[in-house]
Amino acid sequence: MKNRKNKKNGSKIVSILIVLGLLVGAGYIYTATEFEREAPIIHNDTNIFWNRTDPLKIHLSDNRELKDFELILNDGTHSLIIGQGDFEENTKEQTLLVKYPKSQTLNHKAVQLQLQVSVNDTSLWNFFQGNKTIQTIKISVDHKRPNINVLANSYSITQGGSALVIFQANDENLDELYIEAVGKKFKAQPYKKEGYYAALIAWPFDEIEFKAKIIATDKAKNRRVVDIPFYLKNRNYKVSWIKVRDKFLDGKITDLISTNPEYASIDDKLEKLRAVNESMRLDNEKKIYNLSKKVSNEILDSWKIKKFYPLKNGAKVASFGDKRHYYYGTKDNEVSQSYHVGYDLASTKMAAIKTSNAGKVVYADENGIYGNMPMIDHGLGLYSLYGHCSQLLVKEGDDVSAGQTIAKTGVTGLALGDHLHFGILVQGIEVRPVEWFDAGWIRKNIDNIFKEADKIIFSK
Repeated sequence: MKNRKNKKNGSKIVSILIVLGLLVGAGYIYTATEFEREAPIIHNDTNIFWNRTDPLKIHLSDNRELKDFELILNDGTHSLIIGQGDFEENTKEQTLLVKYPKSQTLNHKAVQLQLQVSVNDTSLWNFFQGNKTIQTIKISVDHKRPNINVLANSYSITQGGSALVIFQANDENLDELYIEAVGKKFKAQPYKKEGYYAALIAWPFDEIEFKAKIIATDKAKNRRVVDIPFYLKNRNYKVSWIKVRDKFLDGKITDLISTNPEYASIDDKLEKLRAVNESMRLDNEKKIYNLSKKVSNEILDSWKIKKFYPLKNGAKVASFGDKRHYYYGTKDNEVSQSYHVGYDLASTKMAAIKTSNAGKVVYADENGIYGNMPMIDHGLGLYSLYGHCSQLLVKEGDDVSAGQTIAKTGVTGLALGDHLHFGILVQGIEVRPVEWFDAGWIRKNIDNIFKEADKIIFSK
């Protein structure tokens, strides 16, 4: 009787140990990295376009390690394995380049394809088979490049100046459209009707060479590039040597330094000059560039601009594009450099500054070396800037009308005498204000270009 009881107790202990073992084993399986249950990821959209010339890029990843893959392409009737294989050890991410097969199995005229992507990881989960992901990608085949036609453009562009171009661009799968010049991208705004665009572009004053081209790319990565025919006018900008005096260093420079905690620890007066004239200037100009890059996506029905005349009886104090060398003591002791990217005008103390064209105020506050500075968006990527103001009579977000007084001249920022620093920017690039002072230049390079393009647009 006692033996039977002992055997029974022994069986219970064995059963408990088995259960405990199973629980421990299950716990290990559920927690061990070798048995992780996170499936690989296929990072592609399920609907894509393909020109069949460039390889498709299939992006795969796994939290631990990719094992193998298989790619099957189907034309609606026939299927073909176009890729399979193992990944190298410890591969967590991989981009597969898929080329269209040379095999005659698939119908080469098919415009709709399906690509089945299968990928496994190295997990021991699922009875040592690992985790698996299968995704079917629907592919629209598109061989046709976008269409581009230049309708009208300014005949010439001057180094540091502006120009207008109006063009047609269409593709049922258009993906990206812009103008590229000297490594910069200019956005084109829809104009008048669908498929037509207008853009102001700029030639930076510090770039010797210039070439502009319209680039259109569709969703299948078909690309067309069309040059814009401009007659180029180079020009030499003034070089100035400015003697730095202690009064300037101890006064204006020290005052500006004190407004920015970043430079508060600088004691040397020439280091203060460099901090203001170079580092602070770059920060202030970066803000201006960012404020003036926006171009609307709305269809532009018309755009009229009058010549700018911001300061009545204003006399030129400094011109645009000057390269300034600052020296202390003698000319061989150059201590700083900068460019003057506006046009300085002066008349009387605290003179009224007027905006010659309507627009929206995008900034009205202090901006370092520019002092109190309103900035106005006039549409089509054209912005005007008014620096060193003593008073601001507008605020950010205000709509202003032509002829409205927006500020008073002053000596705020890096200004030694009461004047207006006037700037014009095209999509974040400073351009020659004198062009926009000239009604004849505007008529020839802006108004007439719109008229010429409108004749073509509405003749169809």
